[in-house]
Order: sequence, then C-alpha cells, then structure tokens
Amino acid sequence: MAADSNSQIAWHRAQIRKHRDALKQYETSRFTFGSIASPKATEQTQEIVIELKRKIRDSEQIVAAYERQSRRPLSTDFQTLASAPWSKWNDRGPSSAR
Repeated sequence: MAADSNSQIAWHRAQIRKHRDALKQYETSRFTFGSIASPKATEQTQEIVIELKRKIRDSEQIVAAYERQSRRPLSTDFQTLASAPWSKWNDRGPSSAR
C-alpha cells in the first residue's frame, strides 16, 4: 500500500490494523481458553469486542469517505475519462494561476 499524504488517514489505517489484531486476539482466545472464566470477565470481554468493532467501523468510514473524494477514476473507457473532473488532479491545484 502506498503511503498516505494525509496523516489523519494514515493514522486511521494504522488504528484499523491495530484494532483488527486486538479483535482477532480476543476472538481466538475465547476458543483457546474456552468459557471457563467468570460471567463478569466474559461480559467485560464482550464489551471490549463491541468497542473494538465500533472503532474499526468508524475508522473504516473515515477512510472510505477520504478515498471516495480523492481516488482517480478506475475505468479507462472514453466516456468516463471525458466526464472526469481532471482539474482536481492538477499538480498545482486550482489556486495557482499563471
């Protein structure tokens, strides 16, 4: 994956990876150790899992919104390329006039 120029998006991508790893660890530990733990510990683990899933979903929504705004068109047919707003992809941006 290429590096993000937006540090906030890069942070959210890192958080998604971190939270998915933690979620995977919690979910696999449930099968490794079984449900021998006390009901309070089981409830606490469920709350952590729910919170991790919420954080993952929130970060994914932020990254998806950023990608919808900044991605180049993927198809190369003439109609799509002709209707693409290429002024967004100008290296100098719209603010610099010659």
